Amino acid sequence: MFFSVVGPGFITANVDNDAGGIFTYSQAGAQFGYSLLWTMVPITISLIVIQEMCARMGAATGKGLSDLIREEFGIRATFLMMFALVIVNFGNVITEFLGIAGSLELFGVSRYISVPVCAVIVWFIVVKGTYKSVEKVFLGASFFYVAYIIAGVLARPDWSTAVINTLRPPHVQDFRSSAYLYMIIGLVGTTIAPWMQFYLQASVAEKRVNIKQYAASRLDVIVGCLFTDIVAWFIIIACAATLYTAGHTDIHDPTDAAQALRPLVGNYAYLLFAAGLFNASLFAASILPISTAYTVCEGLGFESGVDHSFKQAPVFYWLYTGLLGAGAGFVLLPGLPLVKVSILSQVINGIALPAVLIFMLLLINKKELMGSHTNSRLFNVIAWATTIVLIVLSLAYPFTQK
Repeated sequence: MFFSVVGPGFITANVDNDAGGIFTYSQAGAQFGYSLLWTMVPITISLIVIQEMCARMGAATGKGLSDLIREEFGIRATFLMMFALVIVNFGNVITEFLGIAGSLELFGVSRYISVPVCAVIVWFIVVKGTYKSVEKVFLGASFFYVAYIIAGVLARPDWSTAVINTLRPPHVQDFRSSAYLYMIIGLVGTTIAPWMQFYLQASVAEKRVNIKQYAASRLDVIVGCLFTDIVAWFIIIACAATLYTAGHTDIHDPTDAAQALRPLVGNYAYLLFAAGLFNASLFAASILPISTAYTVCEGLGFESGVDHSFKQAPVFYWLYTGLLGAGAGFVLLPGLPLVKVSILSQVINGIALPAVLIFMLLLINKKELMGSHTNSRLFNVIAWATTIVLIVLSLAYPFTQK
């Protein structure tokens, strides 16, 4: 049963560790050492709860999140949500192609070659494939993230310090630092991105996972969330053990992390980090435009899904193609500020997430929609707490500026 439904939860969680995610985790380790590892515990709990809610709604209703928002809250709310997500997701797509360009430049390949070629490869995988074939490719790409765990071990971190900082609560005075607060919002935004909720629920619905298969689908979500955050933890400690210790506290783009690792821990960790960055970027460059196309087409009532042909779902595929082409083309512009585009996109994810969570919580607690599969009190507490904390952090951030 598990292997029949595995895929949506595991894939969605692992796309978290895209180029923007790798940059954010690397910067967190380089700038703050081990001190932000504590965030991985509450973020993982929230990620599991939120992703499980999406899988449960998809299995119980057979519909995607955009569909449900349109049906329950009307076209105006759906349009505003879609408009905001298209803008946010486009920034994320650009970040993925920045990762592709930067990672292959480490191996001497010009971005003017790598970006167009990879964009075409990604387009063919999705447009010419079926859901099952595309899912197999994405599942294979997910397991490549083990490279970051190996790179973290090769970095020879201080394991006792890492574990203590993971389990120890933060100091209140730390939150007075704007840089510290900004990075926390970025960590949440890159790990629990808004697009993930739409993609996961649409994938569960398209795979036709029903409520009888719900237990196996929930296991898929939990395994995926744990795996992706273990990888994130290792990226942070790899950079904390090397870059932070050596005084390299500022990473200008994701490839800086790989380059800086080279003299500190040798070629193996450097190559693993660089190869992992390419895999993550190519992987996410496939998923993010699909997620956006799902969201828009579901919200407006157009046919969507990779099991449909181009003729059956033209709006879905044209939107996917447009996002892919525009994101790739933007990266080829000279003088692009890599740092601002990469990390700002993750912070915007964190700021936008509460709006998506509020819609989700209102939907999943409707008995006429979910029947006996509404949220438990514990899940409501965790999800509402995540929403409120993110709103408070976003509102508090401007007041920490000096």
